[in-house]
Amino acid sequence: MNQQNRLKLIHNDPTNGCFGCGPKNDFGLRMKILTDETEVCAYLTVPQHLCGYNQIVHGGVIATILDEIMGWAGIYLLKKIAVTKTMSIDFLKAARIGDPLTVKGGILNQCGKREVRIQGAIYDSGNNLCARSEGLFALLTPQMARRMGVMTDMELKQLFEPILA
Repeated sequence: MNQQNRLKLIHNDPTNGCFGCGPKNDFGLRMKILTDETEVCAYLTVPQHLCGYNQIVHGGVIATILDEIMGWAGIYLLKKIAVTKTMSIDFLKAARIGDPLTVKGGILNQCGKREVRIQGAIYDSGNNLCARSEGLFALLTPQMARRMGVMTDMELKQLFEPILA
């Protein structure tokens, strides 16, 4: 059985326009986030229009992919809205345009009630580690996100209610 077939697709609202995961963003990555309930992952091929030099995926796109997978790790695994405070990236091997990538994210450790350390990694089609990251994320309840103006009631209902319930 294929590894992808054993994973559960995490709900994502079809009207979501996020550059990283939004199905409605025609210019974005449209990452579909999956889980085995211990970590989250995505399988994607970066399109040509996000190319850096010499058919290499642009470093900013790599950073976006890692930020996205780490955010979803916090959201899904901890059932909180996770927003990036800081993140560091090690670029280890070039990821190439057109090469299927595997992206993984997981919780490293909780830092009190409102912060968590999350890790991310990107592998190429040969299972070579291309980049890894670690980030400190703030954890927000839906009420905090609403109060801070991070999300509207509609966004909370459409995007996160099915996950956070």
